[in-house]
Amino acid sequence: MRSLLRLAVLLVVCLSGIGCSEGEDARFVDWNKRAPMALPRQEPAITYAYLPQYTHAVSFERHRRILEYLRQATGLPFRQVFPSTFAEHMAMVERGDIDISFTNPFVYVLLHHRAGAQVFARAVEEEGGADFQGQIIVRADNAAVTTLDDCRGKTWIAVEPTSAGGYLFPLALFHEHGITLDQFARVEFARGVGGKQEQVVLAVLSGAYDIGTIRKGTLNIVARRYDTSAIRVLAETPPYPGWLFCARKDLAPEVVDQVARALVALRLPDDADILTPAGLTAIIPATHADYRPIEKLMHTLGMETLP
Repeated sequence: MRSLLRLAVLLVVCLSGIGCSEGEDARFVDWNKRAPMALPRQEPAITYAYLPQYTHAVSFERHRRILEYLRQATGLPFRQVFPSTFAEHMAMVERGDIDISFTNPFVYVLLHHRAGAQVFARAVEEEGGADFQGQIIVRADNAAVTTLDDCRGKTWIAVEPTSAGGYLFPLALFHEHGITLDQFARVEFARGVGGKQEQVVLAVLSGAYDIGTIRKGTLNIVARRYDTSAIRVLAETPPYPGWLFCARKDLAPEVVDQVARALVALRLPDDADILTPAGLTAIIPATHADYRPIEKLMHTLGMETLP
């Protein structure tokens, strides 16, 4: 018993010295007196987002120079923000957290009807011009799929339900050929955040799915990192009005006007350092009437997304 008592006293003495150097007095800390830490404050800025069809790194690099140009041309502060999914992007616009979006036409139509977003400029791309298309891809050595009719009973991976070129345009093409969703063995969408166009290409390359659907131009971008020679384009959709710049509801009209005038002033070859990294050759004015074909497509597919 005495030995246990001595051991306990020794432990108390040893522990009492922890945290204090020789000659340093112990200090009493009152945990009831705490002050909240102030987080760094972000300066007000016009927020800009690229609908996340690619990884955040790709989105940043493709439009970084556009943001730099807009800051200089308008004298306004801009900050690029990075939603992780199409749904998050749309929710941020609806909340007013994204002022200006570079987005696909389907997401724009939804935002227009749900949140009053308004298109003001349209992208002219290196491939496709002011319109763009979807593509249906297969492995080049897949002898079982050589026509659209062969897609029946096969597995299909698409970008996501709100992807225009990566799902809806191909869905309409299948619809025109009498191929319905229930005729596929399985239809799935790319998972995770960002980079979903690449995911579709890699899923087909790996043989995990028989067919994939992407927007035209994706293979050129993915080919910078992966060997896409084993991919074959089975079919392309008709062209539809292309990607666009839109402003959230209630963004000051003078701001929208400044941004629109700055963007449509870009020209090749003088502004190649700005346009080329984004895959653009020009930016042209646009109105909502330009996107009536997308609304018609949505009604054709029986989508219950419009008033």
